[in-house]
Amino acid sequence: MVKKRNMWAQVGLVIITLGIYVIYWFYQTATELKYLANDPEASPGLWTVLLFIPFGAIYSHYKYGSLYEKVSSEKLNRWIIFLLWFVFSPAVWFIVQTDLNRRVTEGKVAPATA
Repeated sequence: MVKKRNMWAQVGLVIITLGIYVIYWFYQTATELKYLANDPEASPGLWTVLLFIPFGAIYSHYKYGSLYEKVSSEKLNRWIIFLLWFVFSPAVWFIVQTDLNRRVTEGKVAPATA
């Protein structure tokens, strides 16, 4: 299930939590992408932990981009998402969240109940 999230509320949460919300968002959206891709190999929990390890973060961002490429309605290449993580990470947040919100609004996926 995928949760529709308000973009402005997320900006506020990032500011209020001094960026900690970004870690939560990464894990939640990776879990939702895993659900959409029906990929049992994906490991959002491991990827989130690896964000705290210098070279592990590179692996995490690559795997996240690969998973997003599988389910992207825009068919964005994994390398674009991967590079955006390092050049301008808010762009990844905007691209992924907008796509997930669109899917929920159009009824393409079951919305999360909580």
